[in-house]
Amino acid sequence: MDIKTKYLGLDLRNPIIVGASNLVTDTDMLKKLEDAGAAAIVYKSLFEEQIHLENLELHQDMTDYNERNAEMTNLFHDNLYEAGADEFIFAFEKAKKAINIPLIASLNAVYDETWYEYAKRLQNAGADAIELNFYAVPVDFDVDGRGIINEELDVIEGVKKAVTIPVSVKLSPFYTNPLFTIAEMTKRGADGFVLFNRLFQPDINIDSETHHFPYNLSHEQDARLALRFAGLLYGQLDASICSSMGVFTGADVIKMILAGADVVQVVSTIYKHGPKQITRMLQDIEDWMTTKQYDTLESFRGKLSNLHTKDPYTYRRAQYVDILMKSNEIFKKYPLR
Repeated sequence: MDIKTKYLGLDLRNPIIVGASNLVTDTDMLKKLEDAGAAAIVYKSLFEEQIHLENLELHQDMTDYNERNAEMTNLFHDNLYEAGADEFIFAFEKAKKAINIPLIASLNAVYDETWYEYAKRLQNAGADAIELNFYAVPVDFDVDGRGIINEELDVIEGVKKAVTIPVSVKLSPFYTNPLFTIAEMTKRGADGFVLFNRLFQPDINIDSETHHFPYNLSHEQDARLALRFAGLLYGQLDASICSSMGVFTGADVIKMILAGADVVQVVSTIYKHGPKQITRMLQDIEDWMTTKQYDTLESFRGKLSNLHTKDPYTYRRAQYVDILMKSNEIFKKYPLR
């Protein structure tokens, strides 16, 4: 079976990419993921907000004991500083040297200038591509949706001018019309899209009456949203499509490719089953292709996309209406007692 594919212009040995997470910060784990069959790896995101927070904490720690007596104005040397981005870039370079498959950088900055600066530094550190991790959480009533989108469009255009490597965008599903947004981002130069970003949400502990922030892995049914949009986007734009969130098995990968995705990203399934899960997924894909007599991924990619489906309502609201009309079917599976 030929399961090679292309993503962002990169030649990949198969369609399974390991998404950004704490897993990939360990060199031994990187090698295990590569040996298990990962086609590429997205390194843990560089979050500018985290760098600012670390700098603030260091400043507070260094100044807590200043001027305790007349002979001492400060306890630490003025040249001490938080490594911040320098430390991250060093770790990225180390990761790049440890593996022989593409390493994609993930970036979430705050200011226009730092988006461009960090993108150039990551390119110089050896990144094969850059994934812009757009994570906008609205907290201001005076900012409209179009304003947020315009800022992101400007960032894409600026990063594309700053680097020569491919640039993808990892989106949340919360745009009013993701199709319009993706089309606009393509016009500004985005080479690909990751569907979708799994956002961390706060929870509340009712016993202690405090907020807490659980690390929430995705679930297998989470893949359906990405599948829908992969099916809608296939053949409609000149950009790569990567389906993310809820991809756990080889069958999930096959579904995404049938819908029209070029590749998938996996994280939660590795946390739950270990790196060898990639090997099992690849074997399941090849076994299915053998049974169906497909020689390449291209021979069935997009076969069940909106562009090629025989049912024009599969990806539309009529599907939802049809489900409502058959709502009593659920009692056959879950009878009330």
